[in-house]
Amino acid sequence: MASYLQIENISKSYGPKILFENIGFNINEGDKIALIAPNGTGKTSLLRILAGKDKSDSGGKITFLKNIRIAFLEQEYDFDPEKGILDQIMSSSSALTGSMDQESLWAYELRVKQFLTSFKLPDFSKKMKELSGGEVKRVAISEMLASEADFFIMDEPTNHLDIDAIEFLEGWLSRARCTLLMVTHDRYFLDHVCNTIMEMDHGAIYTYRGDYQNYLEKREERIANYNAETDKVRNILRRELEWIRSTPQARTGKAKYRIDAFHELKDRAEQVRTEKSVTLDDMKGSARLGTKIINCKDVSFRYGDKYYLRNFTYNFQRYEKVGIVGRNGAGKSTFINLLTGNYTPDMVCTDEAEYMHRTSGDTRGLLTGVIERGESLKIGYYRQTGMEFNPEDTVLDIVNDTYLLGRFLFPHDMLNNKVEKLSGGEKRRLYLLTILKEKPNLLIMDEPTNDLDIVTLNILEEYLKEFSGTLIIVSHDRHFLDRLVDHLFVFCGDGVIKDFIGSYSEYRSFIKDYEASRKAVDKPAASGRSRGNEKVSDRPAKKAKLTYKEQKELEQLEKDMAALAEEKAELEKRISSGDLAYDQLQKASERIGEIISLNDEKEMRWLELSMKAEN
Repeated sequence: MASYLQIENISKSYGPKILFENIGFNINEGDKIALIAPNGTGKTSLLRILAGKDKSDSGGKITFLKNIRIAFLEQEYDFDPEKGILDQIMSSSSALTGSMDQESLWAYELRVKQFLTSFKLPDFSKKMKELSGGEVKRVAISEMLASEADFFIMDEPTNHLDIDAIEFLEGWLSRARCTLLMVTHDRYFLDHVCNTIMEMDHGAIYTYRGDYQNYLEKREERIANYNAETDKVRNILRRELEWIRSTPQARTGKAKYRIDAFHELKDRAEQVRTEKSVTLDDMKGSARLGTKIINCKDVSFRYGDKYYLRNFTYNFQRYEKVGIVGRNGAGKSTFINLLTGNYTPDMVCTDEAEYMHRTSGDTRGLLTGVIERGESLKIGYYRQTGMEFNPEDTVLDIVNDTYLLGRFLFPHDMLNNKVEKLSGGEKRRLYLLTILKEKPNLLIMDEPTNDLDIVTLNILEEYLKEFSGTLIIVSHDRHFLDRLVDHLFVFCGDGVIKDFIGSYSEYRSFIKDYEASRKAVDKPAASGRSRGNEKVSDRPAKKAKLTYKEQKELEQLEKDMAALAEEKAELEKRISSGDLAYDQLQKASERIGEIISLNDEKEMRWLELSMKAEN
């Protein structure tokens, strides 16, 4: 394979902080590499240097194979808010399209439109200022993929994408004959796309062929071997120290080289590699949680004719862990803001008559139904846009606890660093600490995996698995969801929410099986085939719709599930009261088990019929 990129002796530092120094590596044609390193060690800086957006402090040498085309996806896409989507891409890629003839330009524009459509952005004239963060990211990726570059450099490509978009990008990159270097925290995406992992550690680059699991195993071996060598050096150092002390007269002339070697040995003996990790043991406790968490009854929310929530009824339970998934713009963040009461009266109207007679300048949404919150509820809300630090504040100003800061990978020499000097991931880590240190009993996390490095994510997952409160996670990270949640609220659009019991992977498997069975039913008969005198129609079979009986079944299922939920809540209230006799307590517990089993069966059937009704 041809060498696409050769790096020699490049360095980067900001003030006294050295990100990396005199590093070098090689990337060959066909390599699909994930770059892994803790936040703040210079991953983004390295990519920007390779893409020509920044320069190495030490000069060094960066050599790309002649005539290969390079495309760079930055974390933030620079755009004109007044331009339409297609106009934005065509103007942004003018350096690429400037030398194209008319036919090539037409083909490029067609590719752009195809990618935009695949990413569910069919309105090419929609202005950039009207797009969500995830939609802007899809525009940037469409521009990159349409370039047909030989070498893609990508910085956190899955940040802000919904799962459908992630899976499309994942499938395309895994099939594409391209060379790739990317930074990502998405471990499923990494495993499905990449064949190599490159790690930046203590100023050196280490390369591992294979998947993420292989990387973890080989990295552990490397560190163990390094520390074993350190032990050997310490033994040699001990003997040299004895020689130095016992023969002071030898410290002249020919023995000087041995004294110099002694100091080199001393430096090497002090180097022990340890796995940097976030330790959250001190924050595993939470405030006492009562039986009522958040109860929702027939809750709807809409702006004009657009529903973000429609007739939602659910009582959140103690210790449950629920994941929230759905496409960008389906209403997930709106739902969280309603649960937490973050919508103020100037944003929400609760009087339908008043809402219908609102003035043209009234931009409030209409909220109906009941949302009740428990008296002992203490909410910790980790937002996507929740970081509101004063850039002049230091790390210690924000969290005045040196012990906890040290546990969160903020060593003593960083405590007086101003926030404006921190990397995006370091700011996220600091923000996370401000939430967890308050010990909430309901923890809501809106896209917590964005900008956090993989090491931090692994330890955060372990903490959340043992969290002694109720957990609600909005996330597009499939690995994160699979490890943590008991069930999913699937936002289907138009305010419809479906409750799926199980992990995200189980949900996707269910959907794929359902779609496969649908295709089998809808598969057209072979053209021109006949049975006896009866000719088989060449037209595709009609898609299955709900029969009258199935529609009635669906309505009854909804009533049954609501009744079961009320019965379960009442039984839990009686059990918590402490007034039941032993035999009554036993019967109530057995009945709750029966209710859970019945509800699981009904929810699976309800989900099946609901999906059929939408098609």
